[in-house]
Order: sequence, then structure tokens, then C-alpha cells
Amino acid sequence: MNPKTHERASRPALVLGLAAMAAILVAGNAAALASDGLRAAVFAVDASPPIGSPMAYNPTLEVQLPLSCRGVVLAGAGDPIVLCAVDWIGIGNDGQVEFRRALADATGTSPDRVRVHTLHQHDAPHCDFSADRLLAEQGINGEVFDSGFNRRVIARAAEAVRSAMKATRPVTHLGLGEAEVDKVASTRRILGPDGKVQHVRYTACKDPKVRDMPVGTIDPKLKMISLWDGDAPIVALTYYATHPQSYYLTGKANPDFPGMARDARQAATGVPHVHFNGAGGDIGAGKYNDGSHAMRQVLADRVASGMERAWKATRKTPIAAGDVAWRAVPVTLPPAPHLDEAKLVATLRDRSAKLTERSRAANDLAWLRRCKAGETIDVSCLHLGPARILHLPGELFVEYQLAAQKLRPGLFVAMAAYGDYAPGYIGTEVAYSQGGYETAPTSSLVAPGVERVLMDAIGRLLRD
Repeated sequence: MNPKTHERASRPALVLGLAAMAAILVAGNAAALASDGLRAAVFAVDASPPIGSPMAYNPTLEVQLPLSCRGVVLAGAGDPIVLCAVDWIGIGNDGQVEFRRALADATGTSPDRVRVHTLHQHDAPHCDFSADRLLAEQGINGEVFDSGFNRRVIARAAEAVRSAMKATRPVTHLGLGEAEVDKVASTRRILGPDGKVQHVRYTACKDPKVRDMPVGTIDPKLKMISLWDGDAPIVALTYYATHPQSYYLTGKANPDFPGMARDARQAATGVPHVHFNGAGGDIGAGKYNDGSHAMRQVLADRVASGMERAWKATRKTPIAAGDVAWRAVPVTLPPAPHLDEAKLVATLRDRSAKLTERSRAANDLAWLRRCKAGETIDVSCLHLGPARILHLPGELFVEYQLAAQKLRPGLFVAMAAYGDYAPGYIGTEVAYSQGGYETAPTSSLVAPGVERVLMDAIGRLLRD
């Protein structure tokens, strides 16, 4: 089938999928809210931008496939815990603050028990209220952000969470499953004989010689964590690390291949699926993706196959409120040494500079001022019986995810990255001496010492 025809045919089904997911929420057992024990509720709202609204790189020409904001609320183990995944490129700075506060208010919890992540699709919006304010002072924010739209989605999500909390369901069992995803992820950073980055194999690679180079360091496994009410599944949470682009710069909003895979599995099983991008900063589909439009469906099918096999491999065990814990460690990330406040302010105010340069200056300036003010970012971990779900900021390199799993090989360790988007790429210490796009000044806003800071926090969180 022609992929464009397939996408047009799939959109109504996906819209119905969101509606069906909402119906599942309301059909839950409202009486459970007042009962003892662990409970859960799921929520979902449309997060597609209006026509003409700016996305990460282009104005929105059409919504090819709907974007979603969806998640799960856990109640009964202390204050509620909210995990949310959004089909946007990133949510940073005060975008994170407002999003988390709204969901916290809707559930009666505190913002430090709310995590909001994006899947990092590129034909999708960007949310950063701090950078938006800086650009607004220059009269150019509307060309980069649609903060009114962002806030409407936040409000809809908060209302959906508030409604879902009236229809929570008992959680009696935890399901854990995993499976390898074939021919999707590969390293983006190909080193030469001198140990420096020789090729950056982006998420689409047209050079067959570069595509044929080794896969490199990845995490091939997709992890699935499901919550059950007896024999009835409530929600499936999936975690897989890769850049999610097949092709982009189309002006057509879409959730790209991970979102398509998620929606396909939700439609096939009738179970709400919430997908999180793992530490995919330095990996993508470049080895297997030449950027042709047909490859989007191929990649989606491969991820969906991994999800299906993880679902079939799932093993259930009883779980109670006492098996659930939430831990958070505030960290201070070191700002990149190239960040200079005076230069950033000058670029931001320079009317002769390109919009992209002024926009980048606003993002960088917002982050630098946070660092100078001593603001911290929470790295957190949700304990679910033998499972640990780590939540981290930025475009994290996959080496962090693999290192976390090695720290506790006896546990089921999953990771969601792309939380606070403000720091940009977060490489390993050695990566900053190797060169390449991901650790360049235009990409990463943290210093090489970031590895020690984050690995210390991850180690503390994974120690029982």
C-alpha cells in the first residue's frame, strides 16, 4: 500500500483510538477511588497543533496523523504519581514547570511526583515558555512558539486527569515483558581510527557506505510494563531508545513511526498504550532508513512487532501499594563552557540575525540563567515491585541507559529520557572529546562533567 494512502486511511482509526481510550478510562470502577490499595487511571487528549501553528521546523500545513498527550496516574502509594508522554519534540524550562504543576493540581499531588516526557518527533510542536517570553520581548515569539496552543493542551490534559481520577481501577498485578526490536536502532556517531567522530549517521542516511557500517552501541530491547486489575489489563507502558524520525520537514504533524506502532498495538489489543522514548540521543534508524516515505511504515511495523512480542512475553506477579515507591534526586547540571550571557543577549536583540539564531539564543539564555540561579532538575525513579523506571532530562546518550541496567542486573530497569528538554543533548564525558553533532555547542548545553552528576544520581536511585 502506498504509505501516503495508508496514513490517510489510518487517521480516522487513530482518532477513534483516542476516543476509545477515553471511554476505557470512564468505564473504570469509580468506587475504587475510596477503597484501600493501589489504583490506576489512564488519560489521553489530542495534542495536534492547529493549522498555521509553528512546529519545530515548519508551520503546520495539516495534521497527517493526530498527536496525543497520554499517561497514567498511580494512587494509593502515598500522594498520586503521574507519568505523561507527549507527541512533541520537547518541553523545556517553564513549559515543564507549568505542565507538571497543572497535572499535580488535577490529582492533588505535588509537582515533584509528576513526570512529563516527549517522544521527540520532529514534525511536532515545541513548548518552552521561558524562551517564548524572551522572544516575545523582541516581538518574534509567534514565529517559533504557539504558547496559547501549548497551554490549551495542558488544560485539556489536566481536565482529563481530573476526570480519570474519578474512575480509578484497582491494580492487583504487575506485568513485565521485553523483546528485541529488529533493524531499527543504530548508532549515529561512527568513530574513525583516531577515535574521533568520522560520520554522523543521522536518522535518515542516503549514503549506502555509511548505512552499511556497524550497528554500534544501542539497547536493542523494548521493555513493557503493564498494570492489571485481575485478568483485565489497565495500561501498557513501553520504553524503547531511538530517535523517532523517519523523515520530516513536511509541515504535516504526525507521531512518526514509534507513535504509529503504539497506536497500532492499542488498536489491536484494546489496551491503552503509553510509549516513552528511552535514552536515544546518540542513536537513530539511519542504518536501516534511507529517508524514503515508504520506510516510515516499515519502521513502525518493526517497532509494533517488538511491542507485540513483549506483550506475549509478559509475566504477571501480584503487586500491592507497599511494593510501590517514588524517589527523586535533585541535580545541578553543569552548563556548557561556551555559553556566554552577554553574547546570547546580543544575538537575541540583533534584528539582522536569522530567526533560527535568535531562537537558539533564547533557548540557551533561558537555560544558562537557570544554571546561574542554582536551579536543579529532578532525576527520579519509580519502584514497581522488581521494576525500576528512571526519568531523566534531555537528549540522553544510550550509554546512560545501558549503565543503569548494569548497576542492577537483577531488576527490570527501564528508562524514559526527553524530560526537561532545556539542556539539549547530554553526552558521556568522553563523547565531548570525540566531536560530532550531538556534543557540538549548537546541540549540547551541558559540560562534560554531566556524566558524573547523572551517574551518581542514577546510582543513588537504584540502590534499595
